[in-house]
Amino acid sequence: MRLVVDLNRCQGYAQCAFLAPNVFTLHGEEALLYDAAPAESEHARVWQATAACPVRAIVTDEGPFIESTAPTGPR
Repeated sequence: MRLVVDLNRCQGYAQCAFLAPNVFTLHGEEALLYDAAPAESEHARVWQATAACPVRAIVTDEGPFIESTAPTGPR
């Protein structure tokens, strides 16, 4: 698994750090540190953190919460 956090979108709610503390760490009040290639044993927690992020700042390349960046129809 590879994951990316859009740090411009992240608002520091820290739901990810609560749900997957071995992968995400809030450093200070606003800086989020994370492991971009978490161990397989952490994947379920990362998927939970991805689903719990209120601003959808976390994206993974696998799992039940993959977000598409493709357009979804007429605008």
